[in-house]
Amino acid sequence: MTQTAPLPAPAPAAGHRPSAARRALRALAILACLPYISLKVAWVAGGRLGIPDGSVLLEHPTMMVIANAVSVVADVLVVALALLLTQAWGRRFPAWLLALPMWAATGLLTPIMTGYPTQLAVALVTGDEKAAAPAEPFLDDWVFGVVYGGFILQGLALGTLFALYARDRWSHLWQGRLGELSARASGAGARALAVAGAVVALVPAALHLIWATGATAGLSARLIAERDSDDYVLEADRFVFIVVAVVLTLFLVLRRPARLRVRTTLALAWTASGAVGCWGAYLSLVALLPDPDPSKHVPGLVQLSYAGDMITGFLLAACVALFLRRRSAGA
Repeated sequence: MTQTAPLPAPAPAAGHRPSAARRALRALAILACLPYISLKVAWVAGGRLGIPDGSVLLEHPTMMVIANAVSVVADVLVVALALLLTQAWGRRFPAWLLALPMWAATGLLTPIMTGYPTQLAVALVTGDEKAAAPAEPFLDDWVFGVVYGGFILQGLALGTLFALYARDRWSHLWQGRLGELSARASGAGARALAVAGAVVALVPAALHLIWATGATAGLSARLIAERDSDDYVLEADRFVFIVVAVVLTLFLVLRRPARLRVRTTLALAWTASGAVGCWGAYLSLVALLPDPDPSKHVPGLVQLSYAGDMITGFLLAACVALFLRRRSAGA
């Protein structure tokens, strides 16, 4: 079988100026951040726009200020990435320093882009008006539409900008099909990471699947009482992402199926590993936050699913990173 070496990396264009389409995408990504940043800044300053009386968010004011401040920084990072991906100096930015925040942004935004529209569609079909929702208020309904709508626009704009940037700078790393890759493209280390990630994934994948199909094993009485169609959609979403992350990463390191494009395999492994790892890490952190109400504590089995997601995603992401490093060295 003929094996192809990576093509040489394209040189950055002198005096690079982004096209009109890229400038429009950059503007969209930045504008989509404004509603979320505005709300968070208002809440940090003590405002209550969109927060109803009696909301559980008002029970921990110090924690809310810290969480909202971190959220503002994260959205400012989206603005910085949108600028980096469309400026001449961005072509010379260290690859590893760009890859990490882009992987995290991809991982955090993609499940929202898939999950929220699915939740709306399911609610439209089933007529589920969250009858089982907790009696305690949380946020006004309009807040979710504004915030998640902004996240979806951010994901579309930033994702497209990164795809164009990566094509211009690194497309030589994912040319051809899996069967054309040399054995050196993955190596024993990447295969070991992929297998370890697949083994760890068995536990969280099984838990997400049984919870998505209606089982209540390991859930607290409070979680069981509050379950609605949104919860089933989220669990199904997590199950799909973990399966895609494991399967596509294994495809990448095993170089099979031979006719599958490297570009497609790498993109799906990158995205799914980010969705699994980043949301697992975020939910693990949230689960560890103290709460004086014992009924609100996250059950151990649920925490185990979050930790399993986090470890799985990080192992598979390390495998993808090792693959790209080897391909880059080969170039």
